[in-house]
Amino acid sequence: MALRKLGKTLLDNLLEGTGVEVGGDRPWDITVNNPRFYRRALRGSLGIGEAYIDGDWDCQALDVMFQRVLGARKWRSPLLRFARALKVLQARLTNLQTRPRSMAVAEEHYNLDHRMYALLLGPWNQYTCCFFDGTSDLEQAEINKLEMICDKLEIGRGERVLDIGCGWGGFAKYAASTRGCEVTGISLSSEQIDYARSYTAGLPVTIRQIDYRDLPQSGLPAFDKIVIVGMIEHVGYKNYRKLMDVVHQMLKPDGLFLLHTIGNRDETAVVDPWIEKYIFRNSMVPAMGQLTRAAEENLVIEDWENYGHYYVPTLQAWYERFNANWSQIQALDTERPFDERFRRMWNYYLLSCKAAFEVEELHLWHLVMTRRGSGRGVYDRVKHYSNRPRDAEAAPLQIRATRR
Repeated sequence: MALRKLGKTLLDNLLEGTGVEVGGDRPWDITVNNPRFYRRALRGSLGIGEAYIDGDWDCQALDVMFQRVLGARKWRSPLLRFARALKVLQARLTNLQTRPRSMAVAEEHYNLDHRMYALLLGPWNQYTCCFFDGTSDLEQAEINKLEMICDKLEIGRGERVLDIGCGWGGFAKYAASTRGCEVTGISLSSEQIDYARSYTAGLPVTIRQIDYRDLPQSGLPAFDKIVIVGMIEHVGYKNYRKLMDVVHQMLKPDGLFLLHTIGNRDETAVVDPWIEKYIFRNSMVPAMGQLTRAAEENLVIEDWENYGHYYVPTLQAWYERFNANWSQIQALDTERPFDERFRRMWNYYLLSCKAAFEVEELHLWHLVMTRRGSGRGVYDRVKHYSNRPRDAEAAPLQIRATRR
């Protein structure tokens, strides 16, 4: 009873000023189904999330509830900071992303039956932010994102492209089939590799199971272009410099490197404890300073853009497809059953992340880099006037207007 009372007090403190109430009648209010929820809440976000998976509490508009709590910066509350402290200390004292630990997220998340992901994602298997620019269709948003990456990398016919963390081969297939390039994709997930090899069959695509740290010793020659899409979140801040060094070694002197990554508003060493345990083991989201410090020795950042708001409709689309196809997902015959706890876990994951992008706790960044001393000159995408038709007589007037 004492722990339950303490948990309720700290939970009330967490929700104070957010407009979210326990026992309220609005869609974003919390309904307690089992009083043990208050005791479990003493474990911070981990306990709160586990209690949701087990049905101890419910919320009709889970994404709005998270939006209100995250928007009020309530993750700084004593309830959440104390429960997170041990993991932060572990991350500071050890390397959470060693070679053996790097396999954990592949084995527990990416090695889930690919048929489940097929019922969640669009046809290009894009499990990262899709670009809902002028469309509400997930497939078109996937294509928009893939086109953007290919264009930013200026991929030409016959060029050799390295995809570090290739997933189910969506980018490799798209780039090879639309640009006529050769793609080498690497991953640690055996499930992804098997699927990607079949998915890209007949194209100039090679899929290999290899740790990025082993690329310089792999015998592969340097590449014209390198892309990392949604993989650096599994690398860890202690390994960012190593990853950038590998990119530098594997990229031709005049090549281009594009990094597509979730970005963190604040610099940290760990991800949320619930996300770490149930979704992305031994992972974290980089902040700006962590990326720049890792790149500054060997690479030059030519372009940095934020598409974070596109992640809101992306996560909403995945959430809708996941629930619309739930009966098919639940019926899949797999080693790990897709039961009701799994459904609640994924809904909690998708909607909490959606809220984090809505309130800009998280971003989605595109960084384009070159090797230091590449001699490429100004990156084409940031040449304001390079491809703009101009009337010779009007140009001076435009310049004077700009100066005023």
